[in-house]
Amino acid sequence: MSPRAGLDTHTLVLAAAEIADEQGIEEVTLAALAAKLGVRSPSLYNHINGLQGLRSLLAVHGLELLYAAMSAASVGLKGDAAVHAMGQAYIGFARQHPGLYETTLRAPEEGNPELKKASEQVLSLIIEVLSGYELGAEGELHAVRGWRSLLHGFAALENKGGFGMPLDTNVSLNRLISTFIAGIRSMSLRE
Repeated sequence: MSPRAGLDTHTLVLAAAEIADEQGIEEVTLAALAAKLGVRSPSLYNHINGLQGLRSLLAVHGLELLYAAMSAASVGLKGDAAVHAMGQAYIGFARQHPGLYETTLRAPEEGNPELKKASEQVLSLIIEVLSGYELGAEGELHAVRGWRSLLHGFAALENKGGFGMPLDTNVSLNRLISTFIAGIRSMSLRE
């Protein structure tokens, strides 16, 4: 069986995700992907629209995995427990998939309905959990930005080796999420 026999878009995305997680998103090139799959670079164009197309597919895949992790962690939970579970799942995803995680950070570009749908699915899940805090529609969006900023900052520092002190990072994460919850509890609908 030749290496091309099982070549499809899903296979390409999974292989590219492996490269991203093992070597970094910058190392995901068509040449690297072709080498990993044992094919010539031009044959990739039968399944993807160049490097930008591959990066968009990776972002959709990453957002789908992130959503699945956060959804599974928070199912059946409400309030503080759900926020903690989703936050821990978010960081768990960033730890397990550091390269793929990087693809999930940008706002979806216009003209990419799959990426927009995947992004909106993650956003809707977070808003659903935060709705119990009665922040109002605009307040929920501000809270989502704050939540993502805190968790991304934590993930970025951790992934780059920025936590050098001999303290359990999971304890730090738990305290960070608790601080966030205390903060959104103090927000009013007027803000």
